[in-house]
Amino acid sequence: MAKGWTPERKAAQRAAIYRWRPWEKSTGPKTPHGKGIVSRNAWKGGHRSRVLEGELRALREIIEQMGA
Repeated sequence: MAKGWTPERKAAQRAAIYRWRPWEKSTGPKTPHGKGIVSRNAWKGGHRSRVLEGELRALREIIEQMGA
């Protein structure tokens, strides 16, 4: 078998997923603790967190300079 999925296999999987409709069964977090955890999902890594870290560092430096 070749690497990856064939166009036919992709189409069959797509059709199966549309039949199953898993997005309609998803309930999400129920407890405040669970909601707190998922609210931080975007912070787990990647470009956004690195950019934000740099901005926060710059803000901290500005605040330190103002206070000193």
